[in-house]
Amino acid sequence: MNPIIENSDQIHDIAVLDSIPISADRMTTASPALDVSVAPEITASPVVTASTDITASTDIAASGVDQAIESFFGPIAQVFSNIVFFELTIGDLAIPLIVVWLMAAAVFLTVYLRFQPVTGLKYSVGIIRGRFTRKTDPGQVSSFQALATELSGTVGLGNIAGVAVAITIGGPGAALWIIIFGFFAMTVKMAEATLGVKYRKVHADGTVSGGPMYYLRDGLAEIGRPKLGKFLAVFYAATTVIGVIGAGNLFQANQAASILVKATGGEGSFLDGKSWLIGTVFAALTALVILGGIKKIGQWTSKLTPMMAILYFLSVLVILTMNASEIPHAFVLMFTGAFSPDGVAGGIIGVAIVGIQRALFSNAAGVGSAGMAHAASKTTKPATEGFVAMWEPLIDSVIVCTLTSLAIITTGLYDSTSEDGIGLTSEAFASVAGWFPVLLTICVVLFAFSTILAYGYYGQQALGYLTGNSKKADKAYQVFWILAVIVGASMSLESVIAFSDAIFFLMAFPNLLGLYFLSRILRLEILRLRKRIDVGIMREITPAELQVGMGDHEPTMEQIRAAEAGRRRKRDKLREVRDSLRAKKLARAQKDS
Repeated sequence: MNPIIENSDQIHDIAVLDSIPISADRMTTASPALDVSVAPEITASPVVTASTDITASTDIAASGVDQAIESFFGPIAQVFSNIVFFELTIGDLAIPLIVVWLMAAAVFLTVYLRFQPVTGLKYSVGIIRGRFTRKTDPGQVSSFQALATELSGTVGLGNIAGVAVAITIGGPGAALWIIIFGFFAMTVKMAEATLGVKYRKVHADGTVSGGPMYYLRDGLAEIGRPKLGKFLAVFYAATTVIGVIGAGNLFQANQAASILVKATGGEGSFLDGKSWLIGTVFAALTALVILGGIKKIGQWTSKLTPMMAILYFLSVLVILTMNASEIPHAFVLMFTGAFSPDGVAGGIIGVAIVGIQRALFSNAAGVGSAGMAHAASKTTKPATEGFVAMWEPLIDSVIVCTLTSLAIITTGLYDSTSEDGIGLTSEAFASVAGWFPVLLTICVVLFAFSTILAYGYYGQQALGYLTGNSKKADKAYQVFWILAVIVGASMSLESVIAFSDAIFFLMAFPNLLGLYFLSRILRLEILRLRKRIDVGIMREITPAELQVGMGDHEPTMEQIRAAEAGRRRKRDKLREVRDSLRAKKLARAQKDS
């Protein structure tokens, strides 16, 4: 028994820790071979589907308050879950339509935008390093900080436990499908970030409001569909305010507290029965960051995200070093399992569904969060953020998921243990040393905290749209978000989480519909930026001290004055050109008359 996990119910609870929920029912086919035979406990998910009992007992004894909440929200959660995660049954396959919706958009945009994940990565390196944007450009954070903020909300237990669940159900081949569709998801993130910057609102005080709400409203109005745009924008904002509370706060805090109790001795731990204390500490740390706004969030996530990535990467590297001889065989198993799966209902399609769901659900491509994170970036060219955002699924679903997959497959544990989810990943860590899973616990806590920070900002942006950027409403939401951390750590709220998760995935419907409508504008922005770089019109900013960079991006007063003078000169020049053209037009008219 490792120090983190004590039973399979808790394993699967923790498996949905990431902001994108993991549900075994949604990752399997309709065949009995993929249903309960994997592990009966795997259905004890706090994410509700038609086949899941949302009032299932948990390891934590529910209090009277918990039971009252669950009895009230239970039926509501089940109705919403059944609608959002409706499955289309074809033979032995049960395919959630929301997955088809996400997958179709990812493939379409990748092809329509000329395979930017392959052809456009070379343009992104300099942009991420802040060499093409000025400190005096509108915005609040650097491109790297926006990248870190979005990664902090998506890189998490979906990449650690989600991969393990996918391999448990679909075999090693499922891991390859995660990688394949992580590639297609890169274009979706690119689209969201580009449009997020193009249609953002920069306020007089320098703060920025942006995201799908704005490009749905203003973008669709630009192409002659203002009423549809307004409806989709309000619908998206409302679902975001509700959805991120459960997925990005309550459950993150709850499971971070749970895993800390387990890691410190379980029932014998000093923290047992004192989850509120853990929640209070988390809330205090959250308050220090959240109340500081996006600049503070960007500063923290730009430090936490690399720290999380390095710690997890080095930990997995140790496992792979110990099993180096098995790495080539692991890749063979992934490829053969993806295209000639054995024992998986539905064959190739069945295992592909498992992998596709994990890829698209873990990287959040399609729910629009990238549009909010990157809208705050310092830039005057929207497409720059698109090239930055492409890296998010690459890191999330390709690199991190590949590392997790190799750690599990090379140890051979996926085929010899009854553990699943994070329990399987934890066993892979324990194969190094008995204390090694402690590192996994640290990663989990950091992942949870960074997700709370990122999704708090997304909720604020959505609420700001609905309230006209009311300062009072914003502060009230911040306080509510901070207090919710304590509530989430202290209580078992499966039904509330199920409801929030269903609402969370509703965000994908209006967002992707908007991306389809705005695809021509998007294509023009992306290809035009590439052309400007290719022909040398867009060059690195000089002098170097004016570049945004990756950290300190605040301009000096001298730089601000110089930028304002430059803008005045441009305005004067444009006025001269317009006056000259007007005079010539008037002269021609007089001559013709």
